[in-house]
Amino acid sequence: MHHRLACNKHHQKKTKKKKRIMAAARRLKRVIASQPGFLNLKSTSDPADLVSSRRKRVNKNKKKNWNKHSDINDVEEFLEDVRLQERTTGGLLSEKSDDSLFFLDIGQPKKTEETAEPVERKRKKKASRPLRIDLILQHDSLVPPPKDVLAYQQPNAKKIRRIAQKAEQLAAKGVVPRRQKQLLKRRPVAKTTKKAVTEANNNPDREYYDIWGLETKDSGDPWYLQQTGKKLVKRPERLNEKPSVLPAVEVIAPGGSYNPDIFSHQALLQEAHEVEVKKQKEEDKIERQLAVNKADTATEETIFREQVEGLVEEENEEETVHNEDEEDVAVGGIALGEKKTERQRKREKAVRIKEQQRLAERRQTGQRQQLFQLRSIKVSIRQQEQKTKAKQKQRKAKQEAQKAQPRRLGRLKFQAPDLEVQLSDELAGTLRRLKPEGSVAKDRFKSLQKRNLIEPRERAKFKRRYKLKYVEKRAFREIT
Repeated sequence: MHHRLACNKHHQKKTKKKKRIMAAARRLKRVIASQPGFLNLKSTSDPADLVSSRRKRVNKNKKKNWNKHSDINDVEEFLEDVRLQERTTGGLLSEKSDDSLFFLDIGQPKKTEETAEPVERKRKKKASRPLRIDLILQHDSLVPPPKDVLAYQQPNAKKIRRIAQKAEQLAAKGVVPRRQKQLLKRRPVAKTTKKAVTEANNNPDREYYDIWGLETKDSGDPWYLQQTGKKLVKRPERLNEKPSVLPAVEVIAPGGSYNPDIFSHQALLQEAHEVEVKKQKEEDKIERQLAVNKADTATEETIFREQVEGLVEEENEEETVHNEDEEDVAVGGIALGEKKTERQRKREKAVRIKEQQRLAERRQTGQRQQLFQLRSIKVSIRQQEQKTKAKQKQRKAKQEAQKAQPRRLGRLKFQAPDLEVQLSDELAGTLRRLKPEGSVAKDRFKSLQKRNLIEPRERAKFKRRYKLKYVEKRAFREIT
């Protein structure tokens, strides 16, 4: 126990002595660092930090610690200095020449002695200096702007370069392109010399020019004007044609007047009668086509036969089997035909060559005989031409007749309106008792359809989405 207490006292004395030595060393470092000639090796300016701070142990293997525990102030200062030199001088000072940085000061230049003769002093115009606002807005950096890469790019540059190389190769061989040939073949434009003196207005030979006209006076190559867009493309003649030759307003027949002549009225009635008869015939034709023949109607006997058909065994099974055997034998005989000999092949070849020679001789004989038939051939050709001309006339007449007919423009066909005609007992002697018929709007609508300006249409059918629901209200029940 006594030995242990002695050891503890010795250890405490030893630690106190070590602390006093370390404190004296720190005090010595602090005094040395405060001296004016001391060179600081670290970036910190506080001398107390040199003594008190300890070195931090950092793992430099990790990338996140590189910027955090690395001193890059010297690099940033250097880069900032380089940027400042580029902004102010347009480049690094070390790369500038001496003449651009220095100049030789030789004093003010001596003025030439003025002559004794008095000279009138001229007022010197003050040089107009830029405004202060303009100076502020000016670009104060000498660094050139970055190159715009998009401004130097061309669409299809590779294709254009390849075409130019091919044109150079053809030019080296002496081949002229097709477009160049067309330009060389075109006639040179006669250059019109400008008149020095304008013509008088009262000159009778002066060319007339309408300043309000639509046509422009173009004195140039038509092809060049068309390609450059200075001359409009010629409008095709077919676009100027009307869709129908019918007039916009058709005049009714004389029999449609309020007080018509008896013959013209009867002619109009006959025309209306023919239209109605034609409609009736079409309806009768449809009824006949849809009519059912009583002889073709099914009876109980025919229905029973149809149900029993295929159930009764056929009696001629043996005959069919016998016929099938005969057919098999015939087919087998054809398949097992004998092979032709060399002599038979030669004989067939000679017969075939002889037949070809006979046909060739017959063809030559026919051609020689045609020489003696020139007159009849000419007559037949003339008759054929007459038939062709007659067919052309018929075709043209048919086309002209079709121009007056409405074309099929849409899903529906054009339905001609009914003739507006009054019977003999309905005629009125005066306009006061005249009964109006038809509608002006419907007449114009049908006229547009007939002249192929609009397609035939039908009135849209209203289809109710939901069924009507009748509800008996309380007030109605109270009244009843």
